[in-house]
Amino acid sequence: MAAGKKRKAPNGITFGMLSVILMSMAIILILTLIKVYLSNQIYYESKKVNKMYRQVEALKAEKMILQQNVEALKFKNRVTDTIFVIGEE
Repeated sequence: MAAGKKRKAPNGITFGMLSVILMSMAIILILTLIKVYLSNQIYYESKKVNKMYRQVEALKAEKMILQQNVEALKFKNRVTDTIFVIGEE
């Protein structure tokens, strides 16, 4: 029985296991940083879009008010013109 020695299983963490753990942690860290960066970029871009959207809505409301004012002035001019025409006769 001297021919076959039993090989002991390594106890603890080997260098290979440590390198796999470190590589896994590095990959997870890189992916997390990429996700955080993209989330921040999306957040800031959406803030810009929301600001522009509010400005567009304000301009649309202002356009409606101006159109109503123009219509009122047109009506006033037509009425005033007919009053002058009636007054001249």
